[in-house]
Amino acid sequence: MAIDCSKYRMTYDLHTHTIYSHGWIKPHGKGTIEENVKAAVNAGLRGIAISDHGPGHIFYGVKRQNISVMRAEIERLKPLYPQIDIYLSVEANLLLSDNNLDLQPDEFGLFDFVLAGYHYGVKNGYCMENFFDNRHLSTKQGHASLMSANTEMTLKALYSNNIKVLTHPGDKGPFDISEIAKACAKTDTLMEISTWHSHLTVEEIKIAKREDVKFIISSDAHTPDRVGSFEGGLERALEAGLDIDRIVNIEEK
Repeated sequence: MAIDCSKYRMTYDLHTHTIYSHGWIKPHGKGTIEENVKAAVNAGLRGIAISDHGPGHIFYGVKRQNISVMRAEIERLKPLYPQIDIYLSVEANLLLSDNNLDLQPDEFGLFDFVLAGYHYGVKNGYCMENFFDNRHLSTKQGHASLMSANTEMTLKALYSNNIKVLTHPGDKGPFDISEIAKACAKTDTLMEISTWHSHLTVEEIKIAKREDVKFIISSDAHTPDRVGSFEGGLERALEAGLDIDRIVNIEEK
């Protein structure tokens, strides 16, 4: 049975990508910062964040020298689009490092806030193990061990850093959503329900909502036409019985 999302709207979208998610051959994101902002205005949003992939991603990571360029572009756009708040963020990558992110602590000040999530394509992040596990090529013991390692990596990142949003938790590997939700509640980190990825799934939302944690729906847009997309995530949230009041960027019209 289809769930009617027409009486709801997204107020802001904190997870959008641009051409600064550079890629080796061509940009991973397809739009410019201004094209994403225009799309957000057209979607009636009150705020948008540009949150390209963290610099540790081998294939799509933002180049550190471009961060100041992105900031300058956002500052240029703010007076041109006064009807919307424009933020510079980054989708940092979870991995094995001193703070379990591909950002150094002194780099956090370059951004208005930081998102973080797990991706393939980083060094020292169990990428091959998770890739094979997702294809059911792990033993039962190996799967359990990998879940423990993935979860520990995530918890350390949450407790070591000021992360605003944990993006698509549960994606690309086994994670203990219950333990991660507890940590997000303690660190005041929003758990993302993605409209681009299938996570959080309905079952994962049911697990996470047992904790005193807030949620956010994001488009994870890689093209401007998807900025402000929320319906797929909202459908899963409503199917899981999540109270709309716990989703910080969704309201009734």
